[in-house]
Amino acid sequence: MTPGEVQPLIEEAAGRIYRLVEKTPLAAVDDRRVPRGASVFAKLEQRQKTGSFKLRGATNKLLSLSPAAAAAGVVTSSTGNHGIGVAAAAQHLGIAAEVFLSGQVAESKRGKIAGYGARMRAAGATPLEAELAARADAATTGRTYVSPYNDPYVVAGQGTVGVELARELPELDAVFVATGGGGLVSGIGSHLRAVSPRTEVVACWAENSRVLYECLREGRIHDAPELPTLSESTAGGVEEGSITFELCRAVVDRAELVSEDEILEAMRYGHARGWAMEGAAGVALGAFFKSAARYEGRTVAVVLCGGNPSDAIHALIAA
Repeated sequence: MTPGEVQPLIEEAAGRIYRLVEKTPLAAVDDRRVPRGASVFAKLEQRQKTGSFKLRGATNKLLSLSPAAAAAGVVTSSTGNHGIGVAAAAQHLGIAAEVFLSGQVAESKRGKIAGYGARMRAAGATPLEAELAARADAATTGRTYVSPYNDPYVVAGQGTVGVELARELPELDAVFVATGGGGLVSGIGSHLRAVSPRTEVVACWAENSRVLYECLREGRIHDAPELPTLSESTAGGVEEGSITFELCRAVVDRAELVSEDEILEAMRYGHARGWAMEGAAGVALGAFFKSAARYEGRTVAVVLCGGNPSDAIHALIAA
């Protein structure tokens, strides 16, 4: 799939998801690391009712279902935020939803999924095991599997972040986006390629968990070693044949890797300003701080993709 093929779906998503999704605000990043003459803004996706951007893609996917598919219900797997988004969208639209969760999902996120009325099923020790179980169940039951990233309607929903940025910051020089499976950066980048090709799209990874980065570097999807990371929601691999691989190859201009210390420092910066910050949001902000000198006199956006840290990570931020 190409950015040109995704772009009409993004425009379609922007015309329908706001019955549930919020147009999130921008906040100035005022820090000694911001270079002279630069205007830097954080896009506060943690202000979504579910606490992350994932509500956008989930809502758009569920709105794309036929009446028969909606009546059959949906199933998904998640490390947390995607499951919360699917549960919230399903509740709003009156669609039955079941979320498969591995043993790695934080209790706080399980509670939010349950709070939106979705069924939950324990499935394996790892996110991959949960995904395989969910896909198998969807095939058996005839329900729609809602992928966290490997779906054009999910990518298009995430791309509405780019629609808002282009409207709010018409002179945008660069945007920093935390990257896991690549759905958010693919969607944002596909829209900006069409309406603001001058904007540099910077994909950001935790050094400890950078599977898609390694795939893009080697030109093929494969497994790559990972270490524990504060960026829980971007951890994990990329499934074979994912549409986000080619989309990222087409829209990502630059990659930035950040250490765990850099992630934590960025999270504490946001916490001090009253911004709910999870690790993935710290990845994008930390990546900007790391390379800030490049952007003297330029306009930059940093997408703070979510604010649902586990209890253990929240304690680290506040320490």
